[in-house]
Amino acid sequence: MALGSETIGRKLLWSIGLPGLVVALLGVWHFSRETRQAVREGTHLEALALAEFVASTFTLPQAPGAAPHGAVAEVLASDTRLFRSVEDLRVLTPDGRIRWSRRPAEQGHPHPEAARLSATGQEAARTIDHGTEVVRPLGGPECSGCHTGEAAQRMGALQVRLGEPALHRQLQTMFGDALGAMVLFVGILALVTWLSLRFVLTRPLKRLSEVMGRAESGDLLVRADARGTDEISRLGAAFNQMLARLTSMKVEEIDTHRDLELVKEKLALKDELEERLLELSLLFDVARSLNTTLELDELLSRITRMVVERLHIPDFSIMLLNEDGMLEVKHAWPKGRGLEGHTFAVGEGACGRAAQTRKAVYLPDLTDSTSIFARRGLRGGSEQGSLLAVPMVHAETLLGVINFQRPETACFSAEEIELFTAVADQAATAVTNARLHAETVKLTLTDALTGVPNRRHLFQRLDLELARAQRFGVPLALLMVDVDHFKRLNDLAGHRAGDETLRRVSDVLRTRARKVDTLGRYGGEEFVLLLPQVSKATAFEVAETLRRAVADSGALGRPGLPGNHVTVSIGVAHFPTDANSQETLVDCADSALYCSKRTGRNRVTCFEAGMEMHPGRERSINAPPSDAPTTPPAPSGIAKA
Repeated sequence: MALGSETIGRKLLWSIGLPGLVVALLGVWHFSRETRQAVREGTHLEALALAEFVASTFTLPQAPGAAPHGAVAEVLASDTRLFRSVEDLRVLTPDGRIRWSRRPAEQGHPHPEAARLSATGQEAARTIDHGTEVVRPLGGPECSGCHTGEAAQRMGALQVRLGEPALHRQLQTMFGDALGAMVLFVGILALVTWLSLRFVLTRPLKRLSEVMGRAESGDLLVRADARGTDEISRLGAAFNQMLARLTSMKVEEIDTHRDLELVKEKLALKDELEERLLELSLLFDVARSLNTTLELDELLSRITRMVVERLHIPDFSIMLLNEDGMLEVKHAWPKGRGLEGHTFAVGEGACGRAAQTRKAVYLPDLTDSTSIFARRGLRGGSEQGSLLAVPMVHAETLLGVINFQRPETACFSAEEIELFTAVADQAATAVTNARLHAETVKLTLTDALTGVPNRRHLFQRLDLELARAQRFGVPLALLMVDVDHFKRLNDLAGHRAGDETLRRVSDVLRTRARKVDTLGRYGGEEFVLLLPQVSKATAFEVAETLRRAVADSGALGRPGLPGNHVTVSIGVAHFPTDANSQETLVDCADSALYCSKRTGRNRVTCFEAGMEMHPGRERSINAPPSDAPTTPPAPSGIAKA
């Protein structure tokens, strides 16, 4: 048990002390808030009572010859205990002047807040900064004895302002002292609890953890302190019993070790025989597995998986010769180290020497300073152990190098080197077959003249994109591009110039297409461009960009043609705006293209309803009807050329 900063005692202290402190603080805050509210309400009642008392002096009887409401002036000027907490007490006339005040200098002057005080409709008390204010309108029945008419209904206003009561300040001081005492109490309680946990729980656990650590390092004779009856003592006693049993087992292990040594010697020859059988089985499995696939990446993955699992090679990589004549890592194990794509020059490192000499290169110790590979290792690979680099050669042609590496030095025997050489030979044959297959597939899907997908591949992509558009409800645009006056170009400059023009036009179109777009040769001088997830307006803008790019290309100048330059006409059709099937979409694009050709060429036309019915447009007799199964329609470039 490793005791760090987060001990059990500290966790218990936090789990007990922190909630208690939070609850205590919340309780103090709650009682403080309730007390302040009670004091505020009492202050309001006191201010209202004082205002009622001052207002009642207006109803007192007047002595003959005395000044009107002389009792009011006497009350405001008195210094009784009732008025000691009063900061301001004023009586305002209806026009906003101060009639009576505890400050004689204010009498007769306008009140700065006369508008607010006069607007008060009924008696109200409110809390202000450090005090309470009561505004009570004067008038009504209490003034009808001296005043008559409407004037008795509104005789002014009474303003009473009380300062902060001493009780409120005393309560604040009391709660502050209580909070300080609580913090002190919590601190003392935390200290006492920490000391108790340290001596009762933390220290015994630490001693038990130290004993367990010594036992873990191999000292099985150590024993824990099992004195006492608490849970920790019982845990120490159980641990001692476990150590006693382990000691007995260790003695039995020493006794049986001698017998095992004898058995190992007898099994050595058997193990060697099994290794030879394993090698033969691996060669058989490699040959059988490599004959079941012609995909290069899958083939390399199978070789990597088989060698790692069957021969227990922890570091393994397959390098193929790329187009630049460099050895490039295609597959490596373990994965995720970033070795794929790492390149070596022929003659560089152990793998480069194997490729240069066409022979296996074996480095028994990579840490040797004389090792060529030690000075030029694979990034992310191990730089110690032993390495075997075997070239893959088929029919005197170097294909790549296979690298076998183990962390132990001098761990490849002569038999294993022979076995791995045989594996490399079989892999070379399989890689050659896979590349021939890939080249054949590429030729069947690529137009030999322009290098873009041919008609077959184009309609496979159209099937796929249209199915995706129908499933996910996204748009799809189809652009049909035709080279203007192509027959005249062939007649003027020959078919070789026509082929070169098609290549240059396809280059212009390809460089301006997105990675998700598909450009293919439809037939003759016609190309088709698929634009997934674009609107019809965007497709028109793309088509116009392509048309201008061809018209502005300096490589497509051709004397004898209109404008002495090669131009293209483009028809645009859109799914689902114009069509909802493959054959209809192609026919709509063909109709729009015919409209571009018919209206002067070197322009872009979007399909509109009725274009497909133009009597001058010749449609292929093989074009399927709208309800026929999806098949690639025949080219219609003869009528448009």
